[in-house]
Amino acid sequence: MDAEARGANGSGAGTAGGGTGAAGGEARGGRSAQLKHTGLRPGWTTGACATAATTAAYTALLTGDFPDPVSITLPKGQTPAFALAVEELTPQGASAGVVKDAGDDPDVTHGALVRSTVRRLPPGSGVVFRAGPGVGTVTLPGLPLEVGEPAVNPVPRRLMREHVERLAAEHGAAGDVEITVSVDHGEEIARSTWNGRLGILGGLSILGTTGVVVPYSCSAWIDSIRRGVDVARAAGLTHVAGCTGSTSERTVVAEYGLPDIALLDMGDFAGAVLKYVRRHPVDRLTVCGGFAKLSKLAAGHLDLHSARSQVDKPFLAGLARTGGADEELASRIATANTGLEALRLCEAAGVPLGDLVAARARDEALSVLRGAPVAVDVICVDRAGAVVGRSVRPSVNGPT
Repeated sequence: MDAEARGANGSGAGTAGGGTGAAGGEARGGRSAQLKHTGLRPGWTTGACATAATTAAYTALLTGDFPDPVSITLPKGQTPAFALAVEELTPQGASAGVVKDAGDDPDVTHGALVRSTVRRLPPGSGVVFRAGPGVGTVTLPGLPLEVGEPAVNPVPRRLMREHVERLAAEHGAAGDVEITVSVDHGEEIARSTWNGRLGILGGLSILGTTGVVVPYSCSAWIDSIRRGVDVARAAGLTHVAGCTGSTSERTVVAEYGLPDIALLDMGDFAGAVLKYVRRHPVDRLTVCGGFAKLSKLAAGHLDLHSARSQVDKPFLAGLARTGGADEELASRIATANTGLEALRLCEAAGVPLGDLVAARARDEALSVLRGAPVAVDVICVDRAGAVVGRSVRPSVNGPT
């Protein structure tokens, strides 16, 4: 899939927010300060681009005119504006396209032309999504979409529906439309992604949970993690959380009520958090992230990026056996398409794979901490942020 990350300070018309102001206007710490500290320019996801193109096309379908630039509202309240690269209005429908700007991230979809074609459907049809040229179709289970569906992920679908509903309400329309999303040369670009291995065939996925692409730089991101730990310690905080993304961040806030300054945007760099906390201890560290990513930590990987570590399904099968899985279930887990599919198989069988992964990930974290006096707990979440596994209790190196 295209490399779209967690959430960032927006460029242009909006910012992600979440930081705490300080003298001189700089964020004191936490997620927003980390993102600013990287010095890299964020960009927009394919999901944000598809939403902008859909909004422009549906506006033209209702009014006869394309808004250019077209503004949209993202999940965290940013209102970026996108210039239209193409537009076409016909009796059958309207089409618009925007060029994706990934900022300073080395994203394979940077510069891709994302198009949306909107046409009216009979009343009561609702909003229907189709895969146009360059957008893949789901062919295997284990993804957050059913087999046969276009690879337009849930959050981009929700954003497009919301913008269609708002425009329909403003113009007294029914809002029953078909949205066909396409990406020029998307099938060719997709050869540089993991889509084929995941059973997404024919093109790219339309992704993004925040609408914002976090620019990826190992050194800059790790440096920002260190600054986050330093700021939290200087503020006297005793509990910090390393989160793999915005979904896990929301879960940690709901679970523990931690302030923004206590949140470390760990991303894929679990090892960076653990090694720095080993040298600069806090009383308690919570590690929270998606089940698949934390299964990599459980298997001993400290870099969770998909280019450098993969979900080890045979490893998950072995863990499941310790939780009561029989050989038939273990075999199905070992050949599952994704970590999510392995998790769902275990849930259906009453095998606590999420808890087993969380416990093993905690053990790995404690191993990296090498005796530092830090209590650790691990929480695994699914794509919606629901807790699907947790370590039994915070553990600290040494006697507990």
